[in-house]
Amino acid sequence: MFRFQIIIEYDGTGYVGWQSQKNGKSVQKEIEKILSKILKIKIKVISAGRTDAGVHSTNQSAHFDIKNNILNKYQFISSINYFLSKKNISIKKIIKKNNKFHARFSAKEREYKYIILNRNAPPVLDKNKVWHLRSKLDMNLLKKAAKKLIGTHNFNAFRSSNCQANSPIRTLKKLKITKKNEKIFFVLRSRSFLKNQVRSIIGCLKYVGEKKWDVKRLEKVLKSKNRKNCATPAPAQGLYLSKVIY
Repeated sequence: MFRFQIIIEYDGTGYVGWQSQKNGKSVQKEIEKILSKILKIKIKVISAGRTDAGVHSTNQSAHFDIKNNILNKYQFISSINYFLSKKNISIKKIIKKNNKFHARFSAKEREYKYIILNRNAPPVLDKNKVWHLRSKLDMNLLKKAAKKLIGTHNFNAFRSSNCQANSPIRTLKKLKITKKNEKIFFVLRSRSFLKNQVRSIIGCLKYVGEKKWDVKRLEKVLKSKNRKNCATPAPAQGLYLSKVIY
C-alpha cells in the first residue's frame, strides 16, 4: 500500500464542516467522491482535524492509502482540481509518505487564524471570510488580555457543551494579534483544540476590546471553568485552519 498526504484549501461556506455527515454536504465527502472516481476504487480520507460548518482552511492536511503508486503527481492534482474547483476546494500539494505517517496522530501542533474586519462598511470581497465588526476594538487591551490565555489552562469555559474531548486541559502555545489596515488577525497555536475553543476565545477577547469586559473579567471566566460565563462564540466565517505542524 502507498500512503499520500494532501494539503487542502477550501471555502467552508455552505458545508456542514470537514467530516462526512448525513445532514449535509461535507468537504471530506466531496474529496472522497472525486478521488474514488479518478482512482476507480473507494477512497477514505483522514484529516489532521475537523473543522466546523462555515470554517475555512488554507492548509488542511489529510492522507489516503492506495494499492498503486501515483507516478505523475502534477497530472493527478490537475485532474482532481478540475472537479473540485467547482466545489470551492483545491488540492495544493500531494506528498508520498511512509505508512507510519498519520495526518491526525502524527501532527505535533495545529494553527488557526481568525480575521476581524473592523470598519463601518460591510464587506463585499470578504463576505463570508471575516467577522465584520463596526465597534472599534482597542488593540492594546486585546493584546493584554491575550497574554492571560497563553500557557496550560483548564479551558472548560471555552468549549462547547457537546465537546467530546476527555480533558479540558490544553496548552495554548501562541496567541498573536496584529492589525493591518482595517483587519485584525489572531493566530492561535496548540497541539490540539477543544470544540469551539478558538471561536469562544475570540468572542471573549472582542468583549475586552470593546471595553465591555476588563482583563480581570476574562481571567475570572477562565478560572470559573464554567461555559455559562463565556461570551458568545465568534462566528465561523472568520476562522481558518492555517497550518498543521509535523
